[in-house]
Amino acid sequence: MSEYVYIGKIVNTHGIKGELKILSDFDKKELVFKSEFYIYIGKSKIKEKINTYRRHKNFDMITLENYNNINEVLKYKGKEVYVKRGDLNLKEGEYILSDLLLGKIIYNDKVIGKVSEIVLAKLNILLKIKGEKEFFIPYNKEFIKKVDIRKQEIIVENIEGLII
Repeated sequence: MSEYVYIGKIVNTHGIKGELKILSDFDKKELVFKSEFYIYIGKSKIKEKINTYRRHKNFDMITLENYNNINEVLKYKGKEVYVKRGDLNLKEGEYILSDLLLGKIIYNDKVIGKVSEIVLAKLNILLKIKGEKEFFIPYNKEFIKKVDIRKQEIIVENIEGLII
């Protein structure tokens, strides 16, 4: 697993006081988007501290410590935003959705494929599975029996009708 976790992209600025508009589908936003939390911006992972946070429509809006002007933050427009995995302070057995990527799907004690993509639909999260066939499994308790991040295994059940 990578030291850095992708959490979104800075799509624009907002107003003249240096607020940044982030498009993010990160599943544990409450751990990240808060004042005093460090984020890392762009390919070079420039370390910045969040000063303020608010939600606006479909966006996560932040200001950065020591930036008070739109001209100072324009350099970040279009850049990816990351956090350090260790800063998330995940408890034993906790994981983030992106940890499921490339995980082996086990059904009836057999590996039937790997997670190739995580699709965030309006009402469901779907795991796209690539094996002999391609199919989707909804990410919920009815189908996901157990997740073992260390072994990169996802044990599933009740999926008979999903594999076509």
